[in-house]
Amino acid sequence: MAVTAGMVKDLRERTGAGMMDCKNVLVETDGDMEKAIELLREKGLAKAAKKAGRVASQGLVDLAFAADGSAAAAIEVNAETDFVAKNEEFVEFVRTLADMALSSYTADMDGFMALPYKDEGTVTEALNNKISKIGENMSIRRFVKFNTPGVVYVGYIHGGGKIGVIIGLKTDATVDEVTVMGRDVAMQVASMSPRYISEEDVDPEYIESEKRILVQQALNEGKPQDIVEKMVMGRLKKELKETCLLEQKFVKNGDITVAQYVDDSAKELGKSVKVIEMVRYEVGEGIEKKEENFAEEVAKQMNN
Repeated sequence: MAVTAGMVKDLRERTGAGMMDCKNVLVETDGDMEKAIELLREKGLAKAAKKAGRVASQGLVDLAFAADGSAAAAIEVNAETDFVAKNEEFVEFVRTLADMALSSYTADMDGFMALPYKDEGTVTEALNNKISKIGENMSIRRFVKFNTPGVVYVGYIHGGGKIGVIIGLKTDATVDEVTVMGRDVAMQVASMSPRYISEEDVDPEYIESEKRILVQQALNEGKPQDIVEKMVMGRLKKELKETCLLEQKFVKNGDITVAQYVDDSAKELGKSVKVIEMVRYEVGEGIEKKEENFAEEVAKQMNN
């Protein structure tokens, strides 16, 4: 019996198991839905899915680099508690996945999840094995790989894996020559969380949107129309200095900008260096965390 996308979707909704796992068991059971569910339970995949509703906002970010700095990868793997994030097996799992992100050629999550993981089947199967064994919901949230020719990659991990940053430097220098500078810049990104590398990278739509907001703010403050434009450009320039990495004050020396630090370091090195790529992963950022207030819950119950 031919396995359709609709059948895979139905099985996923009923069990919460991964797409490839659902497809594989449907093929194995010749499309028999009940047998497929039973097989998923036998494999421990449906059991893992029962935990899928729990919020996994803790976890680890890890980085991996080619020995010569010519490539780099970052990955975030989430778990429910910080306790599990410190579990040696979980740490090793994330470390292996980071190395796989670096060495593989897949750029999408479905392809990554289908990669073979040691002797545990696919990455999806290995993940579900960890969920069943450790007893917490986990997810591989995102990964990225950089390998632009002529670029050297350096990184920094903060807080034991809470934040990970990769910086891409276009240069003829070796990774050893730019490691200190690259790490300093990566620490700046970890600390100050810039959205863009330079003003050149800022989305024009973002600038127009911010400009409209600032104009309205100035008008609401009762500022005369004829000076609003000049005020707004000043405020926008100030905001961009806080938003763009190279415009920011260097955290290790507030008398200079990051751009000045990079230029000064390049002059000492005698080689051109330009920051052209960056990524900053912070564990759990953007994940809606379930917050429970016991006192509020009791109050609600008493008022019912």
